[in-house]
Amino acid sequence: MFYFVWESSLETGIDIIDTQHRRIVDYINQLHVAISDKDRNEVERILNQMIDYTITHFTFEESLMEKAGYAHVGAHKAVHEAFTNRIASYKQRFDNGEDIAKKLLSDLRIWLTNHIKHEDGDYSGVVKEHLRRDIDKGWLSKTLGRLFGNA
Repeated sequence: MFYFVWESSLETGIDIIDTQHRRIVDYINQLHVAISDKDRNEVERILNQMIDYTITHFTFEESLMEKAGYAHVGAHKAVHEAFTNRIASYKQRFDNGEDIAKKLLSDLRIWLTNHIKHEDGDYSGVVKEHLRRDIDKGWLSKTLGRLFGNA
């Protein structure tokens, strides 16, 4: 059984963003298994991978918003930065031997759900319209390839 089940209410309607969000949900579920197995090394491995992937996702998402001309990209970046700092604090506490895994797991699920439904929901219309107009298809393909090796 999964800890965090992807639901259609989490979809932004932007395929590449939804795929990336699903990958983060996968990491959260893997983290849950590692915590349940009491495997600290696996928790650390997954946590490091999830942090790296999430930072890359944020960079891609912010670039997409900028290219689409989303008016509130600065505020969205600030939300990403605050979350990144919060996770870095969890990571530091974990590295210092503190048992933060269950609290982190809960916070990740709550934060991601709220962030997708609210902040990401706010920019999705602007980005979808930009992608529909296909103004910068070359940019999207190149950025996907550079960040995720998918293009």
